[in-house]
Amino acid sequence: MSRWRRQTENVEPHLQKRYLERWIRRLLIGFIVGLVLSGVTAFPLPGEVTLLVRWSGAESAGTPGPMLAWLLRVHEALNVVDARYPLLAYGTDWLAFAHLVIAAAFVGPLRDPVRNVWVIEWGMIACAGVIPLALIAGPIRGIPFFWRLIDCSFGIVGIVPLFVCWRMIRRLEQFTTLAQTGRG
Repeated sequence: MSRWRRQTENVEPHLQKRYLERWIRRLLIGFIVGLVLSGVTAFPLPGEVTLLVRWSGAESAGTPGPMLAWLLRVHEALNVVDARYPLLAYGTDWLAFAHLVIAAAFVGPLRDPVRNVWVIEWGMIACAGVIPLALIAGPIRGIPFFWRLIDCSFGIVGIVPLFVCWRMIRRLEQFTTLAQTGRG
């Protein structure tokens, strides 16, 4: 028996339902905020990486380790692209926009989790898809293995709250069914 069920087994059903709704909301708001922050921070990428290089001291390091060397390479690439081919940054703008649109999709389950559980399922599929994309496209694009693992972590971190939400929504669905049949 799950910890939540043990804690709520003697609680009135309407209170269990409110508890589930509250936690689903919290998890979804956290997920939405994460997507929005991820999207918004993709717009000023060259400036952010410049600040990161300064903050890390990567330029003053004699022989930088793999992480700092990668940071310097990304910094140089962004500067060259920004100076010579600014049109390529348009792709990053679309990436940022996509994060904001995906975040907006989760407003549906925020408003009606049972009816829009499919959005949660779609989000879990998308999170799972991050892993093969990073592991397949990463080596083709020359991305170091440690960075591919960081990319994979976004899919793993994202799927956890969505899976918890999905389970809670399935439980909430039982309360909705009971209420509709007059047994709740």
